[in-house]
Amino acid sequence: MAEKLKIIPLGGLNEIGKNMTAYEYGGEIIVVDCGMAFPGDDMYGIDCVIPDVTYLVKNHNRLRGLFITHGHEDHIGGLAYLLKKVNVPVYGTRMTLGLIRGKLEEHGILKQAKLIEIEPRKTVKMGCMAVEFIKVNHSIPGAVGMAIHTPAGIIVHTGDFKVDYTPI
Repeated sequence: MAEKLKIIPLGGLNEIGKNMTAYEYGGEIIVVDCGMAFPGDDMYGIDCVIPDVTYLVKNHNRLRGLFITHGHEDHIGGLAYLLKKVNVPVYGTRMTLGLIRGKLEEHGILKQAKLIEIEPRKTVKMGCMAVEFIKVNHSIPGAVGMAIHTPAGIIVHTGDFKVDYTPI
């Protein structure tokens, strides 16, 4: 039986915040973004809401890398909490990694983190997958989209986007 590509949204769909998507093929997993959301008015005593990373922790030996599209909280805010549970390389642009370094230092885990700077138009090979970085415009410098090359095809992960149904 042929391998199947699994796209596992762990947060960020149909909500604002907690952006996190796992891509799995042939027993290998890569993750794009690891964000947080701000609590709702009914969430008394909650400081932040992070994605459920149980699947990633359970399958940590198959997790190859975390790829971050940009430095907004809804894309990096949960990273320190995940890295406390699994040690995996984190890929991002210089600006994005700068913001991440501050967060990891605040959590006391910067020294054990493996942060790898990438540039648009470069590709990182991860087992049977490869991640190609694409420069995108956003309200924060250093944002990238990604073309994720898998044996099943290419997936374009844009980071943030909005479809304007009523453009001027």
